[in-house]
Amino acid sequence: MKKNFNPIIEVQDDDLFIHDGHIWSEEKYKLVGGYCDIFTRGTRKNWDQLVYIDLFSGPGYGRIKENGKILKSSPLIALSLPIPFDKYIFCDSHAQSIKALEKRISLSYSDKNVHCVHADSNLAIEEIKSLIPQHGTNNKVLTFCFIDPYELNIHFDTINALTKNKLVDILILQAYFMDANRNYDNYIKEDNEKISKYLGFLEWRDDYQNSTLFPNDFVLYMVGKYDDKMKKLNYLEPVRTSIKIPQKNVKLYYLSFYSRHPLGNDFFKKVQTYASDQLNLGF
Repeated sequence: MKKNFNPIIEVQDDDLFIHDGHIWSEEKYKLVGGYCDIFTRGTRKNWDQLVYIDLFSGPGYGRIKENGKILKSSPLIALSLPIPFDKYIFCDSHAQSIKALEKRISLSYSDKNVHCVHADSNLAIEEIKSLIPQHGTNNKVLTFCFIDPYELNIHFDTINALTKNKLVDILILQAYFMDANRNYDNYIKEDNEKISKYLGFLEWRDDYQNSTLFPNDFVLYMVGKYDDKMKKLNYLEPVRTSIKIPQKNVKLYYLSFYSRHPLGNDFFKKVQTYASDQLNLGF
C-alpha cells in the first residue's frame, strides 16, 4: 500500500457540533482510513462503482480529550481519499451530528455524490440499502460499510438485510468490553433485548449458560457466536484488532473486519501492519 494518505487529518474548530473522543480513536481512524485507501486503490480498476456506507457517522469532526486536537472522523476521512468512492451514504440518529456533517460536506465536498440519512440505521436499513446502486451484468458494485456504535447498538437483522444480495465488506466496532462486560448484569435479565437483537438470537441466555464458557467468558462467547452468525452469511473468519487504553493494556473494544473474499482480509491485514507502524512512529 502506498503510504501517501494520512488518515489523521487535523482541522480547526468551525463552530459546528463536534463529537468528543479519546486518544485511542486515532487508531480507529488509522484503520478505517487506511482500509478505505487500500480498498479504492486496489479495486478501482475492477469495479464500476465503489460505495462507502457509515451507519453511525457522527458529525465528521472529533475532538481528542487528551490533547484537544480536532480531527476528521470516519465520514470526512473517507471523503478525503486520493482515490475516492463513487458514492457515500451516511446515517446517524443524532440531529446535531447529521446537520453538522451535512454542513461540512456542503462547504468542502460538494462535488461528491453523498446521501445523508437522519435516522436510526436499524430502522432505516431498507432505505440505506436502496441507495446502493444495483449490481448487474453491466454494472459491478462493491461496498465498504463502517459500523461505529458506542454500544452494541447494531442489530444482526440490520447486517443481514444490508448484505443480502449485495457485495459488502464490513468493519464493525464491537463494544464487548466497554458495554457487554460492564452491563452483563442488566443484559442477562429476561426482559432486556440488547444482546438478543445484537446477535439475532433470542435463546442466547440458555445457550451461554449451557456452554463451557459460562460464567466467566462472556466476551469470548459473544465473539464466537457473532462470528458463527457471520459465517452463515458466507463471510470468512474475521480479521480482528483490539483497541486498548494506551499504557494500561485495558481492552475497550474490537474492530472486526468481515469479508466474503480472501483479498479483503489480505487488504485489512496490510492495513493493520501499516497502522501499527504509524502508531510507533507517532504518525
